[in-house]
Amino acid sequence: MSRAIEKYRHLEDDFERFKKALEINQPQEMRGTFRISGLGINVKIPIYKVKHFRSLDFKGKGSKSGFRVIYAHMNEEHKIIFIEFYHKNNTTNHDVKRIKKYFEEY
Repeated sequence: MSRAIEKYRHLEDDFERFKKALEINQPQEMRGTFRISGLGINVKIPIYKVKHFRSLDFKGKGSKSGFRVIYAHMNEEHKIIFIEFYHKNNTTNHDVKRIKKYFEEY
């Protein structure tokens, strides 16, 4: 994320705001957030994708432009694990293999 911070001045503050929003809201309540399906029966932890990550660096371009965030929400432990953070123009979709590899072990 360090290269992205150099390119996008507000990214660090935007991400902090996003983390605070996650502390307050359940993932399914957040606009533009959905649970990723198709990870197999061995991935029991809910994994979410955020398509509406708001950044001041994309002001005026709509909430769907820019970044995507993939994270696991461990509700019982009150824990969130961030898996991927990417710009939608650089990556077409989340890395299913990486998610499966890491979370099949949980």
